[in-house]
Amino acid sequence: MNEPDIKRKLTPEEYRVLREKGTEAPFSGELLYDKRTGTYRCKVCGADLFSSSAKFESGTGWPSFDKALPDAVELTEDKSHGMVRTEVICRNCRSHLGHVFDDGPTSTGKRYCLNSVCLDLEEAKG
Repeated sequence: MNEPDIKRKLTPEEYRVLREKGTEAPFSGELLYDKRTGTYRCKVCGADLFSSSAKFESGTGWPSFDKALPDAVELTEDKSHGMVRTEVICRNCRSHLGHVFDDGPTSTGKRYCLNSVCLDLEEAKG
């Protein structure tokens, strides 16, 4: 999918976050408190990214996960906004998803802090 097609597919807010590395307002995302089971997928390309079983409530205002699905995401250094963070991007289409931090409460020690507008939830069948 080329960039003009991606821009047509997404809302202006989705495009700003996914393709221009923006951030949605905390506590504003539709998937923040979602408890349904299934697989979280990239809004741009549909790639499987995170299992609902990896999701936890972090209190930060963004959906949080303790691990990604194997080979689903790529981590890159982000030096924007006067900080050094680790950006999480979709390995398939290179869209910005959020950031990962080493302060997670589970055994992985990770907190993948993602923007709801970057994700679709494919609910588990049955």
